[in-house]
Amino acid sequence: MSAVPPTLDAWVADVERRHLADMTLPEVARALRALSSTYVERRARLSGRGAFDTAGKRAAYALYYAPRRFQLVTAVAEALLPDDPPRALVDAGCGTGAAGAAWALHGGRGASVVGLDTHPWALDETRATYRALGVRGDVRRLSIAGPHDTFDWLPSDGRRPRALPDCGVVLSYAANELDEPARARLLPRLLAARATGACVLVVEPLSRRTSPWWPRWARAFTEAGGRADEWRLTVPLPAVTVALGRAAGLDVTAVTARTLLA
Repeated sequence: MSAVPPTLDAWVADVERRHLADMTLPEVARALRALSSTYVERRARLSGRGAFDTAGKRAAYALYYAPRRFQLVTAVAEALLPDDPPRALVDAGCGTGAAGAAWALHGGRGASVVGLDTHPWALDETRATYRALGVRGDVRRLSIAGPHDTFDWLPSDGRRPRALPDCGVVLSYAANELDEPARARLLPRLLAARATGACVLVVEPLSRRTSPWWPRWARAFTEAGGRADEWRLTVPLPAVTVALGRAAGLDVTAVTARTLLA
């Protein structure tokens, strides 16, 4: 990944136009520092989508974290996933839709995506992401750990369960924002999706502090025939993302993560 893809530049330019219309970069940088502190020190707020509770934090998330996650998932897809992605993708806990869009664009097959989230702003932003990147997709307001059936996530012809070899499910920085009972409900649902033939990708922070549950999930995925990986990457980013990160005093281009794939 030697350069910022034109699609990423166009998407972030659209995000910048919308979110910086009434805010300055220094204002968003202050919000980014607060948001970064929430991710590191006050993670309990994330289960209530505290990351989106002010306009500044929403702008910071969309302009800083989302492009980094797009580039990370793009790199993971290039390294681990087949060149012909599934025709249908589910982005569970989609945020602004970056992860699902990156997978959908991998290989140029033009997969369609359904983004799932509970926050109205996240769903609106995901729609904007799909439009700007030219991704076919839609959104649903749905908790990924709610009382619904596992297969409500997935394309269905009315028969459940069914084999879904041409479907993918991605969770990007979503499981760590749940409480432990919700994670306990989520893991078997992901494994059930895998058992139907779906490809499941989980992306989470590398930090052990934020993901003490990771070894249990890694064992479950590897026992299901999957793999666990750690990533330390340097990725190219749009100028506004770099400027925002530097203004907030963050390490901009270095990206670390853990992934599970089954």
